[in-house]
This record gives sequence, structure tokens and C-alpha cells, in this order.
Amino acid sequence: MRQAGRILPGYRKLREHVKDFKELVKTPALACEATLEPVHLLDVDAAIIFSDILVVPEAMGLDYEMIESKGPMFEKTIQNQKDIDALRIGNTENWNYVLEALKLTRKELNEKVPLIGFAGSPWTIFAYMTEGKGSKTFSVAKRMLYSNPEIAHALLDKITQTTIQYLKDQVNAGAQIVQIFDSWGGILSPESYEEFSLPYIAKICDALNAMVPVIAFPKGAFFSAKKIAKLNCSVIGIDWTVDPSEARVLLPGKSLQGNLDPCVLYAEPSVIKSKTHKMLEEFGTQRYIANLGHGVYPDIPMDNVRHFIDSVKQYSVK
Repeated sequence: MRQAGRILPGYRKLREHVKDFKELVKTPALACEATLEPVHLLDVDAAIIFSDILVVPEAMGLDYEMIESKGPMFEKTIQNQKDIDALRIGNTENWNYVLEALKLTRKELNEKVPLIGFAGSPWTIFAYMTEGKGSKTFSVAKRMLYSNPEIAHALLDKITQTTIQYLKDQVNAGAQIVQIFDSWGGILSPESYEEFSLPYIAKICDALNAMVPVIAFPKGAFFSAKKIAKLNCSVIGIDWTVDPSEARVLLPGKSLQGNLDPCVLYAEPSVIKSKTHKMLEEFGTQRYIANLGHGVYPDIPMDNVRHFIDSVKQYSVK
């Protein structure tokens, strides 16, 4: 998961020497360093580029600030067709700093582990662009879906076009896998999810799957598993609310990724090992990527994350 670096001391030192989070993201050498630290210190089996899903709305012309301990804040939000018309389709120049970070990181990794690129799902990006910040309900974003669906689709389409180009550029810069984070998919009803989120993820998968393997992570949206199974992607990430055996039945032919509750990592090492091995037994070892069901929380001890990783590596089939 892409937040792995923030529990590490080296990442905290990096943050002390930059003005803010965005400066870290936009400085390729520092983004490369932040990407590599989990690989070096935790011995994970892949690197995921240090960046943020909000590269996309900023590339489209909607600037944001990352407020410490509060999250992203947009001064302007998208409210109508005029606002949508003012947005551009992002291009390479708008996210060149991410591409430079990918090139540096790929070189530094020297094929030790694969390098993963990523983007937010169109619905998740839509939620921030219309709401202006994080929310418990995203009621402003959801209001547009019900009150003006045509405008909602117009914005989602523009985000999707930008995201496809962004991910293609990431692949050309060195990303060997890409992941789509549908972080807010689970706040929609099944009907809304299958109209306003899933079709746009499908467009991205269709555009990228011939280039590299694609991982789709529809957090909280397992209610649409049968439809998700039809995505043209290699891997489905699942969160900790999903039963592995049920996922195997409803997502046939897909590799699965997940799904330990990150809060397990607050426990004693013996509990972490026990819970991890139980998870591995339930998923089986074929077509499976052991991972958390969402990102690492900032106050989880680094040693506990290492216990989790070691528990996976030490596991043997009974």
C-alpha cells in the first residue's frame, strides 16, 4: 500500500526538510528516496512510487493544498458545467515530476523489485473536486450524482481521459504495474457505483491492460463483486471486510490482493503472525498478493510492520 513510507524514520526526516507534502511529491529525487526506503528497510517485494492521487485534479487546473493533520483542501470546487468546461485534459507536462521520479526510482531499483504506478479512480477524484476536501459522507459530491447526473458524467469522463494519459505516461516512464485506488467507492449504493464509478474504472483498465498488469482496488465496494469481476484487469485488491473464500468464488480468474486489517499491526508480534498466517491459509498461495486491506496508519510501529512482512515470508504451506 502506498502509505508504507510514512511510518519510517527516514521519511519523517525528509518531511522536516521540505516546506510541505507537495514539495516532497514534486521533487523527483526526494520522491525517489521516499519510494525506496520501504524496500530497503522493510524488504517488501515491490515499490510503489511516492506520489498522491491529487496529481490528476491539479493537472486539470484545480489546485489544492495539503493541510497537515487535516488532508487536502481545494480553494475552488467544481459545481457546474462552466466549471467543467474550464478544466483541461491533463498532459505530460503537468505531471512530469512524477515521471522523473519513476525514471530515477526504476534506475535505482535495478530490477530488484517491480515498480508500481498508481492513480485514484475517477469517482474518488470527482469526490474531492466537488467536495473540496475529505468528508465522512461526501454528500456534496453525491448530490451532483442525483441532482445533475449529466454534469456528473461529463466531469467523470474528463477525469478518466486525464487518468488514462497519466497512467500511460507512468508506464512509459518505468512503472511495471499500475493500481487504481477507488478509495471512496464504498460510500455509493450498488446502483450508483455501477453507474458512476465502475464504468470509468473499466475504461482505464481497457486502456492500460495491454501495456502492464492492472490492479483495481474498489475499497468498500464488494457489494458489486460480480460486476467488478468483469473488469479487464489482472488483480483485484480487497479490504478487510471481505471474506477471502467468498472473494475467490465471486472473483474467478483474478489474482487477489489484501486484506489484513491495518489495526492488527497494533497487536503483539505473536498476534500479528497468527492473524497473518490465518489470512494466508484462507487465500491460498496461488494468484495472491499478501497485503494489508488498506494503508498503514502513521502511528503503527515500524517493527510491527516488519513482523507482518516477515510473517508472510516465513509462511509455509501445511
